[in-house]
Amino acid sequence: MSTRSQGGAGRAGAEGAPFTHVTTDFTGVPAAKLADQSLISGLVIAAASAAGLNAAGSPVVRALPENVVAGLLMIDGCHLVAHAFPARELLLLDILATPQHDPQKAIDVFARRLGAREVRSEVRARG
Repeated sequence: MSTRSQGGAGRAGAEGAPFTHVTTDFTGVPAAKLADQSLISGLVIAAASAAGLNAAGSPVVRALPENVVAGLLMIDGCHLVAHAFPARELLLLDILATPQHDPQKAIDVFARRLGAREVRSEVRARG
């Protein structure tokens, strides 16, 4: 697995920015893992917990047309969203968090469990 990051890593973003927005592409993930709604749901919960994010409810995970699986967890005014595309061996992860949290810890949970060939992240300060 190779890992590349653009725009910083971990608790990146401008000092004083109210939010950190991280998008991560996991490529080369086995299709069977990405099609597993229970796995995606569990990863969303475990990733949020690892990053110290407080869930505002249970995750919503749905099978969408064309075998896409999407998972959403609302987090105290922020979010963690995963979109799995089994046919493309691709998972897209989107995390919006406040600066006291470390989104990289959430990314690490997905990376360990998915076994992606490549992981690329982009971090932006928001607000």
